[in-house]
Amino acid sequence: MRNLFEAAKLLLLDMASTLFFLVLFLLTRNIPLSVALGVALGLAQIGWQLVRKKPIDTMEWMSLFLVVGSGAATLITGNPRFVMVKPSLIYTLVGVVMLKPGWMNRYLPPIAMALIPDVAVIFGFVWAGLMFTSAVLNLVVALNFNVVTWSAFMSVYGIASKAGLFLIGYATMRYIGVRRWRAMPTLDRERLTASLRQ
Repeated sequence: MRNLFEAAKLLLLDMASTLFFLVLFLLTRNIPLSVALGVALGLAQIGWQLVRKKPIDTMEWMSLFLVVGSGAATLITGNPRFVMVKPSLIYTLVGVVMLKPGWMNRYLPPIAMALIPDVAVIFGFVWAGLMFTSAVLNLVVALNFNVVTWSAFMSVYGIASKAGLFLIGYATMRYIGVRRWRAMPTLDRERLTASLRQ
């Protein structure tokens, strides 16, 4: 269970500036404030990583660029329909990034990397598929319904679909990992355990 929370924490940190921007915009409807604070948080996160000499993951860069790009486009157009369609662009960009095999490795503990790297790649593609599906669904709802309906539907769908896939992925990978662990010869298990302790 600790690994589940660790993976969730990393994912939330990677997407913090994007989520912060979206929450601020939904709460305040103040585009300049939301953009400024979202960008400031994204820059602060990247700066903190640079100061600590830590590598900056693709998802962290993507989150920052999404806030800057979508915020600038929103400021330039000021069109509420654009704000509604914007998540489709974000979902598409995130989906494209998630097509890179191994993007999930950052969120996996070492034991999972040793036992189920192939399953993690498959779930990486499943996540990309969810992003592309979400992009299409958002576009349909944004172009055919009013702002209130769009906001309510996409908020519920967004949380439920991602939480559901996260839990299904975690449970599936854990189940397969445990089965593979138990199927390993004792000597191989001992070697793997020893290598993970180093």
